Amino acid sequence: MRAQLARVDAVLVQAVIAAALSFAHLHDIASAAGQDGWKAWAYPVSVDLLLVAAWRRLRSGEDKAVAWCWFVIALAASLGANVATAGLLDMNAVPAWLRILVAGWPAVAFLGGMLLAHSAPAPVEDEPERQDTTEATLELPAEHTEEPAPTPAPVPPAVSVPAALVEHARKVAADHLSRTGTPIDTPTLRARLGVPVPMADAVAAHL
Repeated sequence: MRAQLARVDAVLVQAVIAAALSFAHLHDIASAAGQDGWKAWAYPVSVDLLLVAAWRRLRSGEDKAVAWCWFVIALAASLGANVATAGLLDMNAVPAWLRILVAGWPAVAFLGGMLLAHSAPAPVEDEPERQDTTEATLELPAEHTEEPAPTPAPVPPAVSVPAALVEHARKVAADHLSRTGTPIDTPTLRARLGVPVPMADAVAAHL
């Protein structure tokens, strides 16, 4: 735990020292370019804030092209000020192009900050489901046609069989059974009795 805290403290101290040096170099360049008083102190704040805003946009993963553009611009401004104060530039005779860059920086930083703050992609709204304007065709159920009920077969009228005929038919049937060993059938019974088919059926029903 102590080792971790020590690493964090070392990184924090290093970041503070680097930020202070960069801040001072930017202040010196702005002051040498004719921006005196509070304006010279506002320049390093503007550069560092633009750098942080661009880095945060890169970390968020949104619109990385814009974020990289302004991150490089802010880094170039900070790095350029650090290199320029290393004795490569006469601080008492700043060239005109540097004065122009310093004077135009507020507008550039304002534009970058606005683009980074308001160029986040708008959330994509779900397209409303396309309503089908085609009228649905309602299929009417087929008309159910009831088939006519089959006409029942006409019931033949009941045939009155005389008792004497039934008795005679029994004797004929017994005689047929004794001779052939099989019960008499209706056609044979009708032929032996000499009666029509309805009468023969009625007599056979009584046997």
